[in-house]
Amino acid sequence: MSRSSLVRRQGSDRRRFLQFLAASPFFAAAWAHAQRPALTLDAVDQAITLMDFEEAARRALAPAHWGYMASGVDDDLTVASNREGFTRFGLRPRRLVDVSKPDLRVDIFGTTWDTPIFLCPVGGQRMFHRDGEIAVARAASARKTLQILSSATSIPVEDVAKALTHPLWYQLYMPMTWDGTERLVRRVEAAGCPVLVWTIDLLGGRNLETAERFRRADTRDCTACHSSARGGRALDQLPMLSGIPGGMNPPGATWDYVDRLRKMTGMKLVLKGIETREDARLARERGVDGIIVSNHGGRALDTGRGTIEVLAEVVDAAGPGIPVLIDGGVRRGTDVFKALALGARAVGIGRPYVWGLSAFGQPGVERVIDILRGELQMTMRQCGTPTVEQITRASVT
Repeated sequence: MSRSSLVRRQGSDRRRFLQFLAASPFFAAAWAHAQRPALTLDAVDQAITLMDFEEAARRALAPAHWGYMASGVDDDLTVASNREGFTRFGLRPRRLVDVSKPDLRVDIFGTTWDTPIFLCPVGGQRMFHRDGEIAVARAASARKTLQILSSATSIPVEDVAKALTHPLWYQLYMPMTWDGTERLVRRVEAAGCPVLVWTIDLLGGRNLETAERFRRADTRDCTACHSSARGGRALDQLPMLSGIPGGMNPPGATWDYVDRLRKMTGMKLVLKGIETREDARLARERGVDGIIVSNHGGRALDTGRGTIEVLAEVVDAAGPGIPVLIDGGVRRGTDVFKALALGARAVGIGRPYVWGLSAFGQPGVERVIDILRGELQMTMRQCGTPTVEQITRASVT
């Protein structure tokens, strides 16, 4: 082939490729999004979407604190997978349904919540705002929204529970010894928490590589706030783990530990970090009360599947008697709707409410909840499903 023919062929191939891109709805959506004017938030009510809070939070936070919250592990690919997974499901709207009185309420373990949206456990929230978990608790109370408190909380469980007007769930990073575990569980029980959420996706360790790069770009000593790249943490400075020796997240934990936890406490036991049907079946066989489909927001293992993509298999394996919740990558009301359609009882957010907290404190968290609730309500009405119970797998494709 002559050089001129090769050039013509390359030009023709390039035109066909550009025509293909132009016809792609994903390319069109990405292009349109890139043309949107950016918002600089001077007041909380100026936010239009959850994503408007992201840049506001980045401006408000020191590099190490931003990096700890925003990053995943290794190459941060699972963080992206969580978000991209929602684009693989489309909505199937039904028309001419009376949607004049939408009802977003859900019941979990006998408590009715105003929406199926909950606030995931995020550790060390005073690194994001001086009021930390208390500000989040007050926002959760104002919006009757479920809050799950992290074992790595910067404020003791007793104080956070007092700031709430409804039950507080507690997320357990298990201490290395059973004595330490029992001491912690008894303390949580005494604080009035009805549900214990054992996180089981960090027992093998993790590599917070991007967070470590941000930490090294910061000039302050941040070891009291968050992990190093290899997961080390100043445990004696965490109010819930102070005085409990030996660290946390025992790598030798097995399914027998579930039996021991169930015998130890009368609290409902939920396992957080289930991603496969095999583990969902084992959880059901061990008599757990609930499951949270989660990959720790992409902060446990890289190159994992998005949680929305594994949800259906977990729901099917868990069976109808076990409520399955989900978190990971939720940024829109349509995301919440898709998760509900695939069988989730409730849907959690982590980074978005922390963005709101970082930029505006309690009002920021409330605004994040309001925006997501409003989007979900509109999606339900547009899809002809005025109640959460009417959202089924027939609602998505």
